[in-house]
Amino acid sequence: MSVKDPFQALVDEITLARNDIERLQRTSLDRKEAEKLNAVVAQGLDRMAKVGPALQQRIEQSLATAALDLRQHTTYAASEGAKEAIRTAQLESIKAAGDLRKAAGEARREAWRWFGGFWVWLASVGAAFFALGLLTMFLLQGRADASKFGQSPRIFCKAAGGSVETNINGYKFCAFWIDTPPGQE
Repeated sequence: MSVKDPFQALVDEITLARNDIERLQRTSLDRKEAEKLNAVVAQGLDRMAKVGPALQQRIEQSLATAALDLRQHTTYAASEGAKEAIRTAQLESIKAAGDLRKAAGEARREAWRWFGGFWVWLASVGAAFFALGLLTMFLLQGRADASKFGQSPRIFCKAAGGSVETNINGYKFCAFWIDTPPGQE
């Protein structure tokens, strides 16, 4: 035995009530028929009262199911949309990085062309070694001069700004005056 749909039962009851009302309109009723009609109407109303809550419960269940389906479909669509947006952004980022890498390579090559490339590098290395050589020469020159002066003070005394003097024993030495005596200037 199949269960009758509450909505269909309501429709059947309304149709039955309509038929009864049409029949009533066509005939005149006596007391017995009126009581019978009253009983039928009361019974129909009782059935309708029972069908109403069942129908409402069935509608609420259908709405709850539809809302759940809607939430699930919305969540799925949103997650798929987000995944696609992330994929698109990632592809665009990779493309932009490739474009930047290509532009950097072109800029580097253009810079080498603009500044002379190898020859500029060679000249800068040569200038660096020249500057290092000059610095080394200036640092060592003072020591070399002092060393030569110590080995041969007689030769370098006057060139270094000193004067050759003789002590009481007759030995000669190189003297540097801090305060130059008058007439020695």
